[in-house]
Amino acid sequence: MSWAADTPDGAVIGVKAQPKSSRPGVEGPFGDDALKVRIKSAPVDGKANRELVEVLAKFFGVPKSSVEFKGGETSKTKRLLLRGLSAAEAVRRLEASR
Repeated sequence: MSWAADTPDGAVIGVKAQPKSSRPGVEGPFGDDALKVRIKSAPVDGKANRELVEVLAKFFGVPKSSVEFKGGETSKTKRLLLRGLSAAEAVRRLEASR
């Protein structure tokens, strides 16, 4: 899947954030290059980004400190690093959740 790519530090994933959702969670692939992730917070004062980090860390089973923005902090489409996790493992965890 092209939504996850390996780097020396871990997997970089593309994310399409959906703020102000009724319940947070990873929805699944959004096109070929992103995952759709629902978050409750509105994109105000960084709240949505902080919640996005929490949702991804919980879903992929990594510490919040291992989730790092690589681009798109002010956009709905973002790139995040999952430090210490391979792209193949990220894909496996998504498939296992379905």
